[in-house]
Amino acid sequence: MVKVAFLGLGVMGYPMAGHLAAAGHKVTVYNRTPSKAEAWAKSHSGNAAETPQKAVQDADFVMACVGNDDDLRAICLGDDGAFAGMKEGSVFVDHTTVSAKVTTELYATAADQAIAFVDAPVSGGQAGAENGALSVMCGGTQSAYDQAEPIIAAYAKICRRIGDSTAGQVTKMCNQIAIAGLVQGLSEALHFAQKAGLDGRDVVEVISQGAAGSWQMENRFATMLEDQFDHGFAVDWMRKDLNICLSTADDIGASLPVTALVDQFYKDVQKMGGGRWDTSSLLKRLTSAG
Repeated sequence: MVKVAFLGLGVMGYPMAGHLAAAGHKVTVYNRTPSKAEAWAKSHSGNAAETPQKAVQDADFVMACVGNDDDLRAICLGDDGAFAGMKEGSVFVDHTTVSAKVTTELYATAADQAIAFVDAPVSGGQAGAENGALSVMCGGTQSAYDQAEPIIAAYAKICRRIGDSTAGQVTKMCNQIAIAGLVQGLSEALHFAQKAGLDGRDVVEVISQGAAGSWQMENRFATMLEDQFDHGFAVDWMRKDLNICLSTADDIGASLPVTALVDQFYKDVQKMGGGRWDTSSLLKRLTSAG
């Protein structure tokens, strides 16, 4: 059992930090809203710190799960940042979905301070975090990964090193690219079934057992048919992720025509006031159009 700091207690980070405490690790948390960190500490017999720098004192591992590139820089850098307080030989594990650019930048800064850095974005949503069943895709040195993997195991269904630094983030981009097309396809299938006068549940019961089956179909079709989109991964965050994918595609010369199209569909959902709706709200865009 080791000393761990967890930075960022959103819908993902809060339960992830809880799994670390349940595994017997000594956990100190930091959150931008202090009351949330204090509530977590009270519930899990842990500690809350006022700044990232204070949270990471003497920590062997520092886990982060925040919002975007700027949020990650904010908790890592500066006098109150995590890097200012981490000891040599410790490991920073970033579970945030961010750009490869900021990962490269922070990896180099950490290396200058003899801190290992593993980019380890996750997939599985809030339910995966709460159930300790996330898919974790990692980039970094083999030695840093080997140290971090037993700690990550507290909330992972599967954890794999894909390659060197940024490999985890690029794999997460692949994940989001695949999801975008799947959710749009599922939305069109359900919309088509409704227009054809079919019961969407009956349709899904059959097609989900064949080649059309997917996580999205299994976990989202019922709420989609009920016009409920107040759960899961928000459209605003998905657009943030898809913009990272599209920007990276430009850099490496990849073609992502479907991803670019679905990104614009999500923009339409935002214009409908659905920025905080679940990503399955692509169906709402179709049904609202008639």
